[in-house]
Amino acid sequence: MPNPQDSPNLIPPHGGYRELQSYQMAEIVYDATVAFCNRFINIRSRTHDQMVQAARSGKQNIAEGSMASGTSKKTELKLVGVARASLEELLLDFQDYLRQQGLQLWGKDHPKAKEVRKLCYSKNRSYTTYKPYIETAPPEIACNAMICLIHQANYLLDQQLRVLEKGFLNEGGFTERLYRVRTQKRNQGRKQ
Repeated sequence: MPNPQDSPNLIPPHGGYRELQSYQMAEIVYDATVAFCNRFINIRSRTHDQMVQAARSGKQNIAEGSMASGTSKKTELKLVGVARASLEELLLDFQDYLRQQGLQLWGKDHPKAKEVRKLCYSKNRSYTTYKPYIETAPPEIACNAMICLIHQANYLLDQQLRVLEKGFLNEGGFTERLYRVRTQKRNQGRKQ
């Protein structure tokens, strides 16, 4: 990834969220959540709406943060943090569903959990990769598959937050960039 300090432009390259693994996984979580909720949660219930909105918030905040990153690293950090919090809320909803339905929560070493987790290495991974676990499986499998997906998305977001934090600490934000660029221009003018 190019260093934004090396960019001759005041506003460095930003966006590109569709290439982020965290965004791709959050999009899968969103599509899978809609399918799960449409199958197993009453569409008129508040829970249905809240789960779908939490999944949507996870995806959308990654995109919004990426687009804001050119002028505000602080906003990017905040929005990626909101995405992470939204997916944590969604995780709790799926765990609640299992508990309330008297269904088993898989441990990380459960054979089916390993099977679902291994799919993240599939080439051209998309919602279609996980579709059989969500759209045709019984509720226990579908819900546990969702929990696996959310854990993977959360792991990616945790990694992304660490990188963003490190970048912010090392490079500063937009205000520091404004100062550096303005100082460079001023010093160039004095040399001429």
